[in-house]
Amino acid sequence: MTRLGRSLWERFFSWTYDRALRRAEESGLRRIRAELLSAARGRTLEVGAGTGLNLPHYPAAVTDLALVEPSRPMAAKLRRKVSAGSVTARIVEAGGEQLPFAERVFDTVVVTLVLCTTPDPAAVVREIARVLTPGGRLLFLEHVRSKDARLARWQDRLAGPWKLLANGCHCNRDTRAIVAASPLVLEGVRDVALPSVGPLVRPAIVGSAVLVGAGSESRKVTP
Repeated sequence: MTRLGRSLWERFFSWTYDRALRRAEESGLRRIRAELLSAARGRTLEVGAGTGLNLPHYPAAVTDLALVEPSRPMAAKLRRKVSAGSVTARIVEAGGEQLPFAERVFDTVVVTLVLCTTPDPAAVVREIARVLTPGGRLLFLEHVRSKDARLARWQDRLAGPWKLLANGCHCNRDTRAIVAASPLVLEGVRDVALPSVGPLVRPAIVGSAVLVGAGSESRKVTP
């Protein structure tokens, strides 16, 4: 695909994103987001904030909110939602592989349906670990490679076409293993099925990981 083609598709993808997820949101994805984000505290960063579907779910315990989004069309929609809503947030156009923040400045980092798309998810998670305070937490909701061997084979077969259709999304990415191999320590991970979506992206995980340091007590869990 040419650069112009990619740009046009990115604009179309951002324009249709909320519509494409509406049924899933109404069928339970919105509830999953709300449950996950209820644990956000203090200075919070969302990486890959997209069109702002998480905005209504941030609790009052979040004292400062920064939203990072690399896609210009997505960031434009995000700005409009922030301007029209009740949530105050800083919006920064940047990729997750090089976050434009100093070390140890955020108490919470959030990623939802992001690590499937980023070109280098391991680098993103390392950057998240860099900007978290000791004891700070990553809250994540990500669709992942299926544990079912048959479905995983189909994810592998269709990974290329799906990546083109879904603006860079890798339907067969083992995100659980990527987080487990990072400087963060998994606290708890549970498998969920994303509602009202195709089988390629239905298997998902939701959970948290902590940056172990002074004042934090965590142990490694089996990924």
